[in-house]
Amino acid sequence: MANVIEDAAVKLIRLAATKLPADVKSALQKAYREEKTKIGKMELEAIIENVRIAEKTESPLCQDTGVVVFYVTIGDRFDSAVNIPKALKSAVRRATLEVPLRSNIVNPFSRKNTGDNVGLGIPIINWNFTPGNSLELTTFLKGAGSENMCALTMLHPTEGIVGIKKFVINTVVRAGGQPCPPTIIGVGIGGSAEVALSLAEKALLRPVNKRNKDRIVAKLENDLLSAINATGIGPMGLGGRSTALGVNVEYVYCHTASLPVAVNIGCWCNRRATCRINRSGTITLK
Repeated sequence: MANVIEDAAVKLIRLAATKLPADVKSALQKAYREEKTKIGKMELEAIIENVRIAEKTESPLCQDTGVVVFYVTIGDRFDSAVNIPKALKSAVRRATLEVPLRSNIVNPFSRKNTGDNVGLGIPIINWNFTPGNSLELTTFLKGAGSENMCALTMLHPTEGIVGIKKFVINTVVRAGGQPCPPTIIGVGIGGSAEVALSLAEKALLRPVNKRNKDRIVAKLENDLLSAINATGIGPMGLGGRSTALGVNVEYVYCHTASLPVAVNIGCWCNRRATCRINRSGTITLK
């Protein structure tokens, strides 16, 4: 089964690196149709053409192929999870050569590059366990330009939704053109500092055309998207109405005395791919 998981992970990395998810592509095309500024429209046209060429030639969508992040949801009757980390590391090494991926991973002190996109704690693996006999595997490639714009704050509970909106909008404004807008904004609320940051990244995995099921949170997403696009930052920070393609908010409950809020900005190149692996070894793309 480890070989099956490794092969599936290589395919997912290739797919994520070279083909934009349908919801993101559709959002970019919508942004192009609605953009009013000449430069903004020109930038969006260039992005859409970039996507077309990358998919046609099976080349990476961006030179920064990011840090490889995996989300693993494993059924209790699937198989042992012991060999999965080793299989995923092997997949990243293979994908670095086969896709290829740019070698991005370094020692944080010496800055020495490992050369294969694997290192201590890398690739990043997030675990979830569920009933069933299958494994769901998601690959998420996160570039540094957008990752560097992450932010966390511990609001006073009395600041509420107004405080949340202010923090998110200020974070986007400070980021400007650095995360390569139009962006997707992931917001995590609640839990602890660590949990809020994790939720903010996980929010980027949800399609941009799907609102949170909670009515209040869905309204917050829409309000934030309207406010962010009113900033005029625009595509690549050069001005326009298309600053964000979507805002996704995820939340959990928190302590009565705290209100953790985190923002994780995803660039227009929001690269993710998911498959399901059955215990029999069958792989199905989602």
